[in-house]
Amino acid sequence: MTSVIVADDHPAMRAGVIALLAADAGISVLGEASDGRAAVALVAEHRPDVALLDLRMPVLDGVAATAEIAAAHPSTRVLILTTYDTDADIERAVEAGAVGYLLKDTTREQLADAVHAASRGETVLAPKIAQKLVARMRRPAPAALTARETEVLRAVADGLSNAEIGERLVIAEATVKTHLLRIFAKLDVSDRTRAVVTALDLGLLR
Repeated sequence: MTSVIVADDHPAMRAGVIALLAADAGISVLGEASDGRAAVALVAEHRPDVALLDLRMPVLDGVAATAEIAAAHPSTRVLILTTYDTDADIERAVEAGAVGYLLKDTTREQLADAVHAASRGETVLAPKIAQKLVARMRRPAPAALTARETEVLRAVADGLSNAEIGERLVIAEATVKTHLLRIFAKLDVSDRTRAVVTALDLGLLR
C-alpha cells in the first residue's frame, strides 16, 4: 500500500485528485491540505510515502513546501501536480527536491502509476515536461545578460517606456534602445513582450 497526502488550494481540484487516487486499491490517502504549510505538517504527522503538491498555494508555495519536506522527511517523496509548465517552475521544483512533475491533464491511470513510481524514488515526468527538458538540453544556452541588460529588461517587465527606463536607470533613451537591441539578439526575439516572456522562461528574470 502506497500512502499519500494531497495538497491543493482549490477544494474541487483537491477532491477530484483524492477521488482519482482512491480508485486505486494500492493507494491510501492519509490526509489533505489547502496550503503548503499544512502539507508540511501533514507529512510530519503521517510520514506518507508520497506528498502530492500543487505548485501555487498560499502561506507556503509548493516549491518551499517541497524543500522543507525533502530536508526534514527525505523518506517522503514529493510529486508536483500543477497546471504550470514553464522551465523556471520545473527547475525550481526539481532543485527543491521533487522527484516528479505532472500536469493536471494527467489521466487517473497515469496519476496512480506516478504515485507508485515516486514512492519507489523513481523520477516521474509528464510527457510534455520531458519533451521540454530534452528540447532545452539540445538547444544552445543563451548568452548571459549583463547586469545592466537585466535591469533594462526588468524595467520593461514593469511596464516602463524607454524614456521611463532611462529616467529610472539614469541613462539616455538612446542607450536604452541599444541595450534592448542587444537583449533581443541574445534571446533571439523581436519585441519587448517576447523578450520578457523568454527571459522568465529561461530563468534570467525572477
